[in-house]
Amino acid sequence: MTPETESAFAAIRSEHGADSIGRVELMLRPGGGGPRHPLQRGAKWILPGLSPTPWHDPHGHPELAPLITAFEAAHPLIKEELTVAWEERREAFSDYRHYLTRQADWQALHLYRDGGLVEESAAIAPTAYKVLDEFAVATEKICPLLESHFSTLLPGAVIAPHCDLWNFSINMHLAVDIPDGCAITVAGETRRWVEGECLLFDYSFEHAARNDGDRPRTCLLVDLWHPETTVAERLALTVLIGEIRRLLGDG
Repeated sequence: MTPETESAFAAIRSEHGADSIGRVELMLRPGGGGPRHPLQRGAKWILPGLSPTPWHDPHGHPELAPLITAFEAAHPLIKEELTVAWEERREAFSDYRHYLTRQADWQALHLYRDGGLVEESAAIAPTAYKVLDEFAVATEKICPLLESHFSTLLPGAVIAPHCDLWNFSINMHLAVDIPDGCAITVAGETRRWVEGECLLFDYSFEHAARNDGDRPRTCLLVDLWHPETTVAERLALTVLIGEIRRLLGDG
């Protein structure tokens, strides 16, 4: 760790307790993440002690339930605004840049990235923006290391199996506009999106998606803190990953 990270960690321990970020510090030791599921082998960091659960019940976590409920209730307006944006503001969408690849048949309209809301999107997708701000950003449920965006897979698009970088955040999908023939597979289990409903999964497990339908498939994605992480751990992880990215010239 850098001196800056060490100093930040010391301040967190001072405020939250000597053992408050023990799991984060253990994660940083060689082999410190402990045993991992074979389908998490591609993840870089595994915070020990988190339940190795690929699929989560969207309404099963009290911390996240209000957010899930708000997005599902707002679905009709979110879909209406997304449809207009796709038809009239296509320039606002861009090829999605995953850390592994960039795909022209995977389009994104960002609402939150680089640690803050994308203000330009407030006029394009006002309902989704408002719900995200009120129930994820203001409540600090969103993982500021990651993002929220409309994810649009064009017909025929395939997202190849991969693991994301870590297990201390999980991914919410609000099914906005779903044609027949679309599916997502996480840890070997395939599910289909149901319009107006959310899916919640741990993307440190290998996952993939495809659109075999005849029109674009759009979900609203939100990267959320894993509900089994603590406030102190979230502070430490934000400092840690932010410093790593700075040193690598990625932020």
